[in-house]
Amino acid sequence: MDTFETLVRTEFSPAAPAAPAGSGGPARTFLNTASNGLLPARTVTALHEAALLRAEGRPQTPLFEDVEACRAAYARLAGVPAARVALGASVAAHTAVIAASLPAGAEVLTAQDDFTSVLNAFHLRGDLKVRAVPLERIADAVRPDTALVAVSAAQSADGRVADLPALREAATAHGARTYVDYSQAAGWLPMDADAHDFTAAVSFKWLLGPHGAAFFTVPEDFGGLTPVLAGWVAAERPWDSCYGPVTELAHSARRFDLTHALFTYAGLRPSLELLEELGVDAVHAHDTALADRFRDGLAALGHQPVPAPGSAIVSVPGLGARQPELSRAGIEVSDRAGNLRAAFHLYNTAVDVDRLLDALSG
Repeated sequence: MDTFETLVRTEFSPAAPAAPAGSGGPARTFLNTASNGLLPARTVTALHEAALLRAEGRPQTPLFEDVEACRAAYARLAGVPAARVALGASVAAHTAVIAASLPAGAEVLTAQDDFTSVLNAFHLRGDLKVRAVPLERIADAVRPDTALVAVSAAQSADGRVADLPALREAATAHGARTYVDYSQAAGWLPMDADAHDFTAAVSFKWLLGPHGAAFFTVPEDFGGLTPVLAGWVAAERPWDSCYGPVTELAHSARRFDLTHALFTYAGLRPSLELLEELGVDAVHAHDTALADRFRDGLAALGHQPVPAPGSAIVSVPGLGARQPELSRAGIEVSDRAGNLRAAFHLYNTAVDVDRLLDALSG
């Protein structure tokens, strides 16, 4: 058994465990990481320990250490210095900070039907020109008056992966900035946050953490952003900035931090450590191989998924209505825009793929 398989088996219950004796319930097959990832055993332990620390009234210093350890670990995954990583609660909040920085009349280019958190703040401004095009055309659609391109690295609804190198090249040629949401990619798709002005990602999908955290990367010069949501944790000396206005913002991206959900980071720290131990390249190879196995099986059944080569997410038009039936059978997938969406991650195996195909064939 190789190191990858050993670590995964240590950290997770089997992806399709047998039902408890006498329960009468089905075995479970979890293929829904695009909604939320499973928590590793080490993460569950860390959450329990954090809760005990609070319940017993002990000093919270270790929880604040977890926050900074998560910042550093995510920075390594993203390929940027930790000083360029801010910590918040949601992608929508990070998008709002970017939207607030744009001048009236600026054009924002987006992908049609991208996830709402990437888009909504630009529309709510009311004085920006928001233009949506099909994902496949987004690089070609950048023009001289485009101020910002905002797009998900992998589409939530169907797993299509954006051509980020082409987008970056087109944006550079026209003087536009780029904002990439890696929420459906960070953890299985190798990242290059340094290639973009701004990126974001949530903690609870492919990064295998609890809900409540979202990462935000910014340029060294902060890209013209104003930390409009800043509180005391955004100060250069937070504990000296609890009362009155902050007189000195952090000299790093921490000036964009929002108050930290301490339990979330306590759990997220070991999740990020696990991903680093496994290596994103290995996770990518594992996840995409399972997705390709599913695509091949669908073709044999006469189903055509949404074309999304190289993605760990597979979306099948017309089968979304079967999600409740599959859930009752113990197979967890999603119904997104009428499509059946299966998302494969490190705890899944070929057995899981074949079980879903068997269920669909019936």
